[in-house]
Amino acid sequence: MIAAGQDSVPERSRLADGPLSHIERDAAEWFAAPLPRKIVFEIPLSRFRWPWIQLGTAPNPSNNGGPGNSGLGGSNLKIHEYQAKEILAKYGVAVPKGEMANTLEEAIEATRLLFADGANGVVVKAQIHAGGRGKGGGVKVAKTREDAELHAKNILGIQLVTHQTGPAGQKVQRLLVEETAAIDRELYLGIVLDRATGKLVFMASQAGGMEIEEVAAKDPTAIFKESIDPAVGFGAWQARKLAFALGLKPTQINAAVAFFQSLYKAFMDTDASLIEINPFITTKDDKLFALDAKITFDDNALFRHAAIKALRDTAEEDPLEVEASKYALNYIKLDGSIACMVNGAGLAMATMDIIQYAGGSPANFLDVGGGATQEQIEHAFEILLSDANVKAIFINIFGGILRVDRLATGVVAAARNLNVKVPIVLRLEGTNVEEGRKILKDSGLDFQVGATMKEAADLVVAAAAKVGA
Repeated sequence: MIAAGQDSVPERSRLADGPLSHIERDAAEWFAAPLPRKIVFEIPLSRFRWPWIQLGTAPNPSNNGGPGNSGLGGSNLKIHEYQAKEILAKYGVAVPKGEMANTLEEAIEATRLLFADGANGVVVKAQIHAGGRGKGGGVKVAKTREDAELHAKNILGIQLVTHQTGPAGQKVQRLLVEETAAIDRELYLGIVLDRATGKLVFMASQAGGMEIEEVAAKDPTAIFKESIDPAVGFGAWQARKLAFALGLKPTQINAAVAFFQSLYKAFMDTDASLIEINPFITTKDDKLFALDAKITFDDNALFRHAAIKALRDTAEEDPLEVEASKYALNYIKLDGSIACMVNGAGLAMATMDIIQYAGGSPANFLDVGGGATQEQIEHAFEILLSDANVKAIFINIFGGILRVDRLATGVVAAARNLNVKVPIVLRLEGTNVEEGRKILKDSGLDFQVGATMKEAADLVVAAAAKVGA
């Protein structure tokens, strides 16, 4: 073996005959080049810390919340503002004093304690998993205990409608009561994974208190970004650069650097997928606070964060999505009438597209994964049929790890056990596809099978139209 930096050209194997290959020529030229020589290792970075966090292929020794079985249907765990602030406070991030309240009595007591501790006012904030709470009437400032009690009474228990909840809104089941601050400036901070580069990016903007998407659309130059090298981490020089870009006072720079680096440490230690501080405020006495905080976590890493996993609030999620997560099914409810059961997220997206193209509308996104069992398939049917809007079911499977014959056996058993009445259309390809088609044909059930995705989409759209007629 010849080490990097050795001067002699490696001797070719005596077993090799004929001219040098292009690889051998390149190697010979490299070793013949004058010192010093440089080796560059290019490592693909999907989640940059451990590739399996993104891909969900880590070993799962406990089989109790590991990748692919985290107890969540989606890719991220959301938590409430008060929970996010509790986590950030442990990392030294300054947050206003506050208390969470589940009842009006608890809100009144929290208000009393804050005023007794010297607060000049309090903010009563609805705790739901949606933005736009202030515009929807879910955030109110009170200068007296009486006003705070009135606001708490008016907010707790209402269906709060924001641009993110949809017209049905979200029921407010808890409040955060916290002290007001003498705000000087409202700014923005955020850390998120840039999938184009495979690196984290730390973002900052002077346009705080606004939707960052609106800021980006109107003036992209208003958002300052620092890409974080995974081998180096977020440097103090980068934090200082962002602090100056925000126009902070010289007396605030060092505190801002510590604040930003604490956010980054919290992100890394908790396997977060997003941290957003909006607004990040400066006060009239030059202090810095996270006035609002949002954190989401990569659910593939929750198997090593039991305390974070316990923060999940299923009351904030769609009941069918919660049910699906119990069986490691990735389910998202939509507004259409054609239910979809697919293996693989990419194929699921393509299936929804082709249903739309054929003139229908998908009722859900459902990915049963590569190793679905008969039990999972049956539970998937139960979830699909729990949606009263469903008029037909489209099963689109490409057999790989999940063999088509196994899928067909599960579909037949589920259709019999659940006495499925709506039309079922299948498009099957891949491993053991002929065996799978035979199982469906011999079942005696009225399945329709499309030869192509387009044919199957046309069949299921027509079937749904007949049911709705």
